[in-house]
Amino acid sequence: MQGESLLVIIIVGIVAGWLAGKITRGTGFGLIADLCIGIIGALIGHWLLHQLGFSHLTGTRIVDQIITATIGAVLLLFILGLFRRRRW
Repeated sequence: MQGESLLVIIIVGIVAGWLAGKITRGTGFGLIADLCIGIIGALIGHWLLHQLGFSHLTGTRIVDQIITATIGAVLLLFILGLFRRRRW
């Protein structure tokens, strides 16, 4: 893995995690949490879009990668929200 590709992964992860945080809760979760959510979301989004037949959306352009990762990150946060205990 080259340094540029690692930098792209980190940037996409941070942006996607931050966007997912804004979409689901209205705030980000912090730099490290946004990065983790974004990277895991990218894996989920890439797999999900291929399963649904939208593989043309998972291109090599950075905008496509951010959209794919954000979709996966929002889904991840939604699923995690289902399992989180709510305090009354």
